[in-house]
Amino acid sequence: MRTIKASELGAFLYCQRAWWYQRQGEPSENTAALASGTARHAGHARGVKSALLLKWLAVALLLVGLVFMLLGVL
Repeated sequence: MRTIKASELGAFLYCQRAWWYQRQGEPSENTAALASGTARHAGHARGVKSALLLKWLAVALLLVGLVFMLLGVL
């Protein structure tokens, strides 16, 4: 049995005919829009990864600051 992807369900719910064409292997006519969307998603993913990295850096600096504060008090 073949696994159904979430994107396939979305395509089917949006337009059953487009989903059928996709299943038949027909090439898409809006390749420019698809490429633009792919690039936009890649940019968003880079932004999310950067934000996560900055979050962990902030936590690490906070912990270092707390350690220095505790050493200064002792």
